[in-house]
Amino acid sequence: MNDYPIEYYEFFVKFNEGDYYTCHDLLEEIWMTDKNNLFLKGLLQMSVAIYHYEYGNIKGARLMMSVAHEYLQQYRPFHWGIDLEKVYEFIEQCQSMMPQQVDRVPFEEVHILPKLPRFFLYLEDR
Repeated sequence: MNDYPIEYYEFFVKFNEGDYYTCHDLLEEIWMTDKNNLFLKGLLQMSVAIYHYEYGNIKGARLMMSVAHEYLQQYRPFHWGIDLEKVYEFIEQCQSMMPQQVDRVPFEEVHILPKLPRFFLYLEDR
């Protein structure tokens, strides 16, 4: 098993709990030491996208999900214990569900948006 930074392990816990704001903070700590690491930045952007969506910032969510899709591309199919093909399927599913004609909805109305699929991340040994 690889020795990843503790923040990386914590990211999985927080992501699977649905705490996407904390995911951003955890990955940013690691990413700040290696700003060329687009893998971490892609996971960070994916987490931020979900967070934005849940708070009604649809335009921001679409943008962040698109950036995550782009950043993670070069790491496919598998990197740092993650099956990125499953991540790509999730990202593309989210992208297809996000309304294209809406940029923002008030927080009180986010319940009217299509609910994004629930996705669980986990480390795999290969």
